[in-house]
Amino acid sequence: MTVTPHAPSLTFFARLEVEVADPIDLGIVSGAHRRIVPINGGTVHGPSITGTVLPGGADFQVLHEDARQTLEAKYAFVTDDGVRIYVENQGIRTGSAADLALLAQGETVDPARIYFRSYPQFSAPAGPWAWLGSRLFVGTGERHPDRVCLNVFVID
Repeated sequence: MTVTPHAPSLTFFARLEVEVADPIDLGIVSGAHRRIVPINGGTVHGPSITGTVLPGGADFQVLHEDARQTLEAKYAFVTDDGVRIYVENQGIRTGSAADLALLAQGETVDPARIYFRSYPQFSAPAGPWAWLGSRLFVGTGERHPDRVCLNVFVID
């Protein structure tokens, strides 16, 4: 007899609101449609953390023919207590071809119509935020014309 194990719980960590510039569409490169979305800044707000997203990162995207987009964002934020934290976030975004086309044109699409999930990894120096490197996280995302909002949860 197989016993169904209990799924791990999730604890809300923070909401990252990442301000983005217009995508740089590279077209077809090495057989894949690629875009780079520059990151301009933003905010981090959670029950025990607040901070500011630093400009200079980017989201590297591959647009697949099946209306799936794979995402790989690399950027950093600084906490209000002065600690710089590096973020590597991989994810997937998919929806109807029509909704994804609207997003690509900078239009607003109801986030409930888009499947946008990710698994961010955080790297912090020794100190109060070092524990971030020893936990797994998942995120639910929303794409808006000028920003990406990511709700991040610790997998307990």
